[in-house]
Amino acid sequence: MQHTVVERDLELTLVLSPERGIPVPARLTYRTDDPYAVHIVFHVGSEHPVHWTFARELLVEGVFRPCGHGDVRIWPTTLDGQAVVLLALSSPDGDALLEAPAPQVSAWLERSLRVVPPGSESEQLGLDDGLAELLA
Repeated sequence: MQHTVVERDLELTLVLSPERGIPVPARLTYRTDDPYAVHIVFHVGSEHPVHWTFARELLVEGVFRPCGHGDVRIWPTTLDGQAVVLLALSSPDGDALLEAPAPQVSAWLERSLRVVPPGSESEQLGLDDGLAELLA
């Protein structure tokens, strides 16, 4: 089965304080062989990029309204007249608040939703075929 990958490189801002942020190159990845998840890789200046994976529906919702709890929280806002999506990430290594340009995130999400519409994720996994065989 052919898998599709939808990727987008963009620059996020790591928010250090209300006045200060540093640019962080990132890559958003959506793969049809992992249809429920989105993957973000941050290049934070160390030799090892930082990988985060969480539910695609969390990001879809977070573009419109605050959502998430625990390790990943996402909410939309406007800063200096620009629509942005804020991602608050918590890990044992620390917490980070990242600001992403909403139009770019939304455009990438729309591409992923065209490839795998919401609700059709399980079809990508071939579970239905496997179940049909088991029950035959």
